[in-house]
Amino acid sequence: MRRALTILAAALAQGLAITFGLFLIFGAIPGDVVDVWASAGDLDAAQQAALRAELGLDQPSWRRFLAWVGAALAGDLGTSQRFGQPVGPMLWDAAQASLQLGALSGGMGMLLAFGLCLAQAAGSRTARLAVEAINLWSIALPTFCVGVAALLMFSVWLGWLPAIGGLLAPVIILGIDNAGQLAKPLSEEVAEVAALPHVMAARARGLSPLWLARWHILPLAAPVAVSLSGVMLAGLLGGTLTMELLFGLPGLGALVLNGIQGRDQPVVLAGLVVAALAIVLVNALTSLALAALDPRQRWRE
Repeated sequence: MRRALTILAAALAQGLAITFGLFLIFGAIPGDVVDVWASAGDLDAAQQAALRAELGLDQPSWRRFLAWVGAALAGDLGTSQRFGQPVGPMLWDAAQASLQLGALSGGMGMLLAFGLCLAQAAGSRTARLAVEAINLWSIALPTFCVGVAALLMFSVWLGWLPAIGGLLAPVIILGIDNAGQLAKPLSEEVAEVAALPHVMAARARGLSPLWLARWHILPLAAPVAVSLSGVMLAGLLGGTLTMELLFGLPGLGALVLNGIQGRDQPVVLAGLVVAALAIVLVNALTSLALAALDPRQRWRE
């Protein structure tokens, strides 16, 4: 229990530090939403000053940060300075699109990686070659470049897929990339576990390769699999945002980009904080899962 509380306390501290850092960074960027409005030439200096006072933009950063955190803890993420709409519903709609893409591509990556490693543990040479191939894919081919190539080939030249709003291409691209990140190190761990004396003894007793893989090899590789899955899920966020921008999906990445272009601080801050806290949460859950799976990391009362 003590270890679990330590992990959760560290995650909370990281979340607060990241939130404050993002607040300061965005506040240090020259210009604000009033400057965007003033670029149309309809506001004089006095009107701009009055708008900044109304929006609280003339307050010190620490005071605005405390006010924002207090409101956020109460469930109020503020109002978009650019569109005049509550940020919460805007963020929820965008997050659903991001979660859909992330869940589909992450699920595909995990199924592909674990399926190949299970087949490799059962003695399949084809699975071993496939692991090497997707690992090379994930190392040598950036997802953004693959996405651009997919747009050109399947949307522009062949016309098979929609250029904007389609999920098939982003899911496949991210799924293979995620599988490549998981499969290679997991297959190496599986190979080490397969060489352990008790596994070799079980093989000598004539147990089937699939039985060995399912009941003797994969359970021992579970801590490494959980650790790798946590890293993959944390890194999946960046790939998801990239694919959203590239394929015109209405997700968190598009919302934050539009907010940055309009200097809409409530929207940008809420979007970035949610993304950062998601990574912190994934890391915390991964640490908790490892502590539960690995006997060397059992919680001490």
